Amino acid sequence: MECIVHFEVLHSSGPKSLRGLLFIEEGTVPDEKQLIDMFKEMKFDVRLDDREKLIFKPVNPGADYSQIRITEYDAGSGKSGEDHDLKSIVGNLLPQKPTGL
Repeated sequence: MECIVHFEVLHSSGPKSLRGLLFIEEGTVPDEKQLIDMFKEMKFDVRLDDREKLIFKPVNPGADYSQIRITEYDAGSGKSGEDHDLKSIVGNLLPQKPTGL
């Protein structure tokens, strides 16, 4: 299924809102690799900098932007904001903690 990723690119002249498209299996959320690959296809060579806030920083220090922040995504059932569905993405990006005794 299609997943439209809404994000903001922070340039020195100000932020610019853009969208990207991913194809994911129904009931899943994009993972870190899928997001980075999507950005690479859009000519943004980035690395994940802040997993909790979904902020990506450029790999090249000479890039004309300072960061990319995912603001929301639409997985076909309407837009999903940071409060609900992005927490699911963050949960998939964060390393799993070992279970207790």
